[in-house]
Amino acid sequence: MSKFLIADDHPLFREALKGALENAFSELAVFESDNFKSTLEILAKEDDLDILLLDLHMPGNDDLYGLIRIREDHPDLPIAVVSGSEEISVVSKVMAYGALGFIPKSSSSVEIAAAINEILEGETWLPEAMKDKVNQLSGDEVKVATQVASLTPQQYKVLSYLHEGLLNKQIAYELNISEATVKAHITAIFRKLGVYNRTQAVLIASKLQLESPVEA
Repeated sequence: MSKFLIADDHPLFREALKGALENAFSELAVFESDNFKSTLEILAKEDDLDILLLDLHMPGNDDLYGLIRIREDHPDLPIAVVSGSEEISVVSKVMAYGALGFIPKSSSSVEIAAAINEILEGETWLPEAMKDKVNQLSGDEVKVATQVASLTPQQYKVLSYLHEGLLNKQIAYELNISEATVKAHITAIFRKLGVYNRTQAVLIASKLQLESPVEA
């Protein structure tokens, strides 16, 4: 039996995608999650999933952190990003950071099934219109993914708040933790990213931001 995980916070889309998949694949078990935390919980329980269909803008993903974190923790799991954003810059980052495919949410059920079949065969998949447009990222940009993969979800939240310009006491309030804990997180972030100050850390965080967030 094939086992797929749909990670998307829109229940109607999950329902539609699940129906399309069940029509296209026999003996299929479909798991569903609606945020990054519940996705990690299912991945921890179900270690024989065949593919993860991941929405970039699901709560907790924090732009590309979710993809990077899952890729690091589950290197053998095929991941296809299913997104409403079709920006080439976003697709380029998605593929460079470990996804085996990028499937626009505007794709037909037949296209989605074909894409998944190709990915399950060990190939990468992109829509024909995107294949010649996706850019190769520089070595420094790819290195960012390796650095960020070492951060815990809580540390990445702190990094995101640093990127937004929040002070330590503001970050402490947002995360309901002490300022001392925030400082400890920041120290760990600097060490893991190989930086020495907030400005350098923010520059790394900015490379993971998606230029055009699209909720769909």
